Amino acid sequence: MTLSTWWLFLAMTFVVSATPGPNMLLVMSTSARHGVRAAVLAMAGCMTALLIMMSLSAAGLGALLQSFPAVFDALRLTGAAYLAWLGIQCWRSPVQDATDAPPTAATHSGPAPANANAKAQPPMLAPGGVYRQGFLVAASNPKAILFAAAFFPQFIAPELPKLPQFAILLTTFTVVEVAWYFVYAISGQRLSVYLQRAHVMRAFNRLTGGVFVGFAGLMAMARD
Repeated sequence: MTLSTWWLFLAMTFVVSATPGPNMLLVMSTSARHGVRAAVLAMAGCMTALLIMMSLSAAGLGALLQSFPAVFDALRLTGAAYLAWLGIQCWRSPVQDATDAPPTAATHSGPAPANANAKAQPPMLAPGGVYRQGFLVAASNPKAILFAAAFFPQFIAPELPKLPQFAILLTTFTVVEVAWYFVYAISGQRLSVYLQRAHVMRAFNRLTGGVFVGFAGLMAMARD
């Protein structure tokens, strides 16, 4: 692989990773609701699934899915069902206005405690649950396997050892993808300021839930 080939791969990966999708939406919404630390767990789950899927594509699973469309369709519809379920959960997520919190002694005798607005935040899943949710969202799209199977070979020189080249491409993809995760996470954290009001949080939940259901519909209808 030449340096110019790597730069081309880097540029294309930068654009592909920047495109909003279920993974980026999950990271942003998790950060908006629960903070960047929780979003990091979602990122870790997403990246684990992506790395596994791309490694499987290198092992030939992409060609296998292309050869057996019924298997691919079953995985695709299962993933679409999970995204739809996640969207419904987001839509129905309970909300509470920060101003609904009962007054405390600190209200009259001094500044409010740092966690005074905690009730405005929806309850967070356990760390393992956040990680698992990120893993399942990323794994719900089997097209990642086909994408890697079609995209990565374009940048691998066939006359050179393939494994080191694949490792370089996978490492590059990981760095770019994680960098964009943090961009979306920071954007979500900034949104959290506006989510202290119940009606804003409700609108945010319905927007993100609707987008997840939209992703599910697109995945279910995709045929190629």
